[in-house]
Amino acid sequence: MKSQITIKKLQDLLIKGVQTIYVEDDISRRMWWASLEVIQKDFLSQNYKDGGIWVASPLPAFNEKKFLNQLHGWLWSPEGFPYFQNENAGFLPVNNSDKIKKDFDLVSNYKVLNLSQEDGYEPFLMIITPNFQCILSIVGEKDKKSLLMKCDEESLKLSIELMHEKLNQENYEEGVKFRNAINNLGNLNINNQFEKLFWPILSAKLANIGPNHNIQNSVKNDEKNVQITEAKLLRAISHEVRTPLATIRTLISSTLKKYKMDESMKNRLIQIDNECNEQIDRFGLIFNAAELVSNEVPSLNNLAKINLAEIFNKLSPLWNKQLNRRGISLKIDIPNQLPQILSDSEKLELMLSGLIDKNTRGLKEGSTLILELRPAGQKLKLQLKVQKLESNQKEILKKDNGSDIGPVLNWNPQTGSLQLSQNATQKLLASLGGHVTKRRDTGLTVFFPISDSK
Repeated sequence: MKSQITIKKLQDLLIKGVQTIYVEDDISRRMWWASLEVIQKDFLSQNYKDGGIWVASPLPAFNEKKFLNQLHGWLWSPEGFPYFQNENAGFLPVNNSDKIKKDFDLVSNYKVLNLSQEDGYEPFLMIITPNFQCILSIVGEKDKKSLLMKCDEESLKLSIELMHEKLNQENYEEGVKFRNAINNLGNLNINNQFEKLFWPILSAKLANIGPNHNIQNSVKNDEKNVQITEAKLLRAISHEVRTPLATIRTLISSTLKKYKMDESMKNRLIQIDNECNEQIDRFGLIFNAAELVSNEVPSLNNLAKINLAEIFNKLSPLWNKQLNRRGISLKIDIPNQLPQILSDSEKLELMLSGLIDKNTRGLKEGSTLILELRPAGQKLKLQLKVQKLESNQKEILKKDNGSDIGPVLNWNPQTGSLQLSQNATQKLLASLGGHVTKRRDTGLTVFFPISDSK
């Protein structure tokens, strides 16, 4: 009788003979998060469209809709919440998606299986596509961890065979699906350049987010270093906040698919999922702003032509649902045939939702938020205004009464709202090609550059 295949057994086989450097838990977490971002942003994003498979534990290492829809997955995850309360929760993945998910989009292209105690709780990810493959994991004891990355043909073959055997032992039907999915990929093109590129990119990213030990003589530079340190801390906190929320969303999705329940219970779970998603997006925006503050020079290389009117039409149903729950109406005034602008589509969608949330906090029930798009010379002008229930006149958005706490956040004790500061909002919009003004007579106005017509 064959011995039981576990994820820990596979990790032990992969690490065997590898010269490793051990680090503390906190450092290994940063390495894990940075590695996931590098793999997704710099490699998987160029290779996922051809299809493929992924295997992960204890949660999906990525939650972007485009990856989950295109790739078939198998997830070994612990049952219930007790595990997520222990110290290993810091290694769980975060939903880094900048896409706004639809309220009822709960279908995921992966099978959830029960993680046993023998599998262990160290994070594990295997990605197999025709032109990109890698295995990523954290292994080791407490405060003696190592980041493991493998992409050689021998390690890939071993991992595929053991995962197939593990699925056969635990769920034969899924084992058949796994083998068929692998066979459908055909001959894999092993990218020998990946390992040469991965480690330098990861090192540069870790160096960028690491603490700054340079001694500055001027007070101005000292203050800047303090701001950067605060921003980096905020980035870490944003990760930690989004982690349990992403966990809850994953478990809700699994529960809705696995169990039959009455409509009232189903609707309540969907409502919880919606609230979690809103908070994930809100802290994702805070993370983007903190990342911008901690980097010395913002990059505008990712700006491309986009249709802002199409983004408004796509996201307006979601904005309506969110505002309606607070008794606020939304009116969008967009003329036909607007020119395209230069921006980053994914980050701009998150930014627009953040502006709506920021500028409707504290509004009374019955108010209407008005979004207007108008050409303005070589720019496109976006205005946010408020119309109260008892008046047909548009009123400008009132200035926040809160106070800034650090370089990124603003705290309003009257509403209990923690939002981006005005300075952080301006910097984040500037990185997306926009310029924001807030005047007594015009309310909040954002100008976006019109792209050159070809």
